[in-house]
Amino acid sequence: MPLIPDNDQHLAQILAGTSGRNRGHAFEKQLTAELNCGLWAGAVGVFSPLVLPLDPPTKNITNGRPSEELLRFILGSNALSVVTRIKASWLGGLATSGLGDRVLDDNGQPIRRSKSDILVEITSNDAKTQSGVSVKICNNVASTNAQLFFTTAVAFCGLLRNRGLEVSLDAEAALRMFCGDVGFRPRDDVATPASRKSDPDRWFWEELPRLKRNALEDLFSRHQRVITLVLLKYAYLADAYPPDFLIHQMWRAEDPTRADLAIYEIDDLVEQSMRYKGFELREYIIRKGRFKTDTLGHLAPRFGIVQFQRGGQKQHPTQLQFNLQASYFLKLATAAAGPIEPL
Repeated sequence: MPLIPDNDQHLAQILAGTSGRNRGHAFEKQLTAELNCGLWAGAVGVFSPLVLPLDPPTKNITNGRPSEELLRFILGSNALSVVTRIKASWLGGLATSGLGDRVLDDNGQPIRRSKSDILVEITSNDAKTQSGVSVKICNNVASTNAQLFFTTAVAFCGLLRNRGLEVSLDAEAALRMFCGDVGFRPRDDVATPASRKSDPDRWFWEELPRLKRNALEDLFSRHQRVITLVLLKYAYLADAYPPDFLIHQMWRAEDPTRADLAIYEIDDLVEQSMRYKGFELREYIIRKGRFKTDTLGHLAPRFGIVQFQRGGQKQHPTQLQFNLQASYFLKLATAAAGPIEPL
């Protein structure tokens, strides 16, 4: 359903979101087209040995043409050396706009959405491999948060239960309070003190009842690996082609053939995120919006390279928004390098 602006400021926010989504889709389609036409090799149907490494990739941050570097990474990760055909399909617009290539699932039905933005099919030595790719792009001069997943508290808990996790009713209630579901808001509770100055439509993390908050924090602490994997790979139920890889243009590229890129196998990215940090809370102060006069310090939850918050959009005010932290790729690289030894 199209968003209806309430005022000029809201219209600007809608247009900014639409513009960013369109730029992302354009990047995905360009990647798909280059993989299909063989632009990375210099001619249609010509496969350069320079892009057919035998060894798996040894680094996640690189510089070059996105389609070429992505292909290098996929081929190296799968130890493919003799390639006879590459076919890429664009899936990124299916969920948001119904646009994309027609790809069938195992039952011969066209897929309607996927966590993968591109599906890459490689024929090598008469065998075929299929790899889903999640695509992120930043067009700012500095890295910003990258949207990972939007959902509701109830849907998110259902998604985790579907993956076999036990999500208590206390944890679910705490998340619904954090998101501001109707019936779980401060304005719905007669015990809410009249002196409370914060947003009446949601409870902040530090305000959650102790037992419910403990249950929710325990969920994220004990199941960080599975939750991170769900967000990066299994966020859609019955996804026929969940992503195996992620490519992220780190910031604006003045020359599209020399872009700064971060590329990961999804499973490895989850492990790197686990090693980086566990569940933690960061204090912040509201600095914009309707409640910028709220001077209280609030707590923002995060785990590994993921942070999350209540979205608060006009049309979908209780959406739960998960993001990859700004510059997460640099944080992971720094953490992997370890402390610098003194001279």
